[in-house]
Amino acid sequence: MEENNKLKENERIDNLEINNFKIIQDKSGFCFGIDSVLLSDFAKNIKNNAKCVDLGTGTGILSILLCAKTNLAKIYGIEVQQDVADMANRSRILNNLQERFEIFNMNIKDILNSSNVYADILKKNSFDCVITNPPYKKINTGKINDNEKKLISRHEITANLNDFLEVAKYLLKDKGSLYMVHRPERMVEILKCMKENKIEPKEIQFVYPQVDKEPNLILIKGIKNGKEFLKIKKPLFIYDKNGNYTQEILKIYGRENK
Repeated sequence: MEENNKLKENERIDNLEINNFKIIQDKSGFCFGIDSVLLSDFAKNIKNNAKCVDLGTGTGILSILLCAKTNLAKIYGIEVQQDVADMANRSRILNNLQERFEIFNMNIKDILNSSNVYADILKKNSFDCVITNPPYKKINTGKINDNEKKLISRHEITANLNDFLEVAKYLLKDKGSLYMVHRPERMVEILKCMKENKIEPKEIQFVYPQVDKEPNLILIKGIKNGKEFLKIKKPLFIYDKNGNYTQEILKIYGRENK
């Protein structure tokens, strides 16, 4: 992949406020949100020297944050959009993560094809962890955005929920971990698809914008071939009654003492 690290038109560099890491983002495209930050914190207890895959890596935000928060050995980011994959690759270089983070420009569904170009790396039953922030909306549902990058990031255009879980099952070792962020309204479908793909739901955390609001995000951990036992973690609230970040969110962002 091209390693020209110059900024392109409409791009900016944002400070991630951890390990001096930064990220390149397209101001006109899909920029990462708090869901990716929360998921990286939810998954921060992955074991040391873990080998991981980030399905639908986008800007590379999840992989970069996990490199900062964990002692993972290697994470591979899979991204279908070539220009977005190129941008993530330049962020990888910007943060000197070439040894720990690698980008593959491909559709996640192609991982199941044993003749794909990265088949010698993306092997069946060979990863400790899969993490993913997949598109939340089904095709032809919700508000349609004319920006193709945003459309692909938000809607199941190139792969659907079951595709992500089928690929996770393929990649994970026995007892390997899946970490996902999604929308609560699809929880029943998510849990059903996880079980169908032999990934047992083990932890769920609901995320609320405020105490008096309904949850708008759900964090889920699953274990491949795990035993049945589901823990509902205490809820996470993003804003307090004054519209400020709660102490839990400030801690996740590393700002609790600032």
